[in-house]
Amino acid sequence: MTNLDLYAKAEHLLGIEEATEALYDLYRSELDDKDVKTLLDVGCGRGGFMQRMISDGIKCKGIDLSSDMVNACKSQGLDAQCIDIADATGSYDAIVSIFDVLNFMDKDALLSFLESISKRLNDDGVFIADINTLYGFSDVAEGTMSKDTEDEFLCVEAEFLNNELHTFFTLFVKNEDESFTKYHDKIVQYFHKIQIFQKLSGLKLVEKQTFSLYDEKDKTLLIFKKK
Repeated sequence: MTNLDLYAKAEHLLGIEEATEALYDLYRSELDDKDVKTLLDVGCGRGGFMQRMISDGIKCKGIDLSSDMVNACKSQGLDAQCIDIADATGSYDAIVSIFDVLNFMDKDALLSFLESISKRLNDDGVFIADINTLYGFSDVAEGTMSKDTEDEFLCVEAEFLNNELHTFFTLFVKNEDESFTKYHDKIVQYFHKIQIFQKLSGLKLVEKQTFSLYDEKDKTLLIFKKK
């Protein structure tokens, strides 16, 4: 099990449903006034945003590095693949990466990712993503939380140091024989300054807006056009 698959396994215990829906509303409103017929959701998760956009008549495809997430999409009849953006094919009017996807990459990986994004956009295509602000990392994401149900127990410990958020997930899942299986792994997220997005060869940052998801000004929405 990869750390992303562990995240997928624990996601329902994190209490992020309301925040996820708020982000879907924001992205959808940003796309409303744009001529979008095809959309690629990079880091598509279980496909919630694709379902919304399909209902608007948009042809959608999703990719995710978690096989568990992709399988959840496929079980709903959604078009999804467990591949990296560098291996994606086709071109799209819009590409989205929702809920911190860019923060899961260090600077070198991020620049490579954004170059691949530009290659998949149609002329005048739009790419929308959100990132955590410094405040979002240091004052919102850092800390501990736990959640337990009759069959599961999750503990999350996050520490922000040197512009990196190290989050440790420990999950216990009850088996049929009443024993528990323990899963433990770490996910690292990286703080990125806005300047890194202003000097790209294939994308032009046309708009940025800081907004509040969990707390005051903890997120920034980035909107790019293909150069």
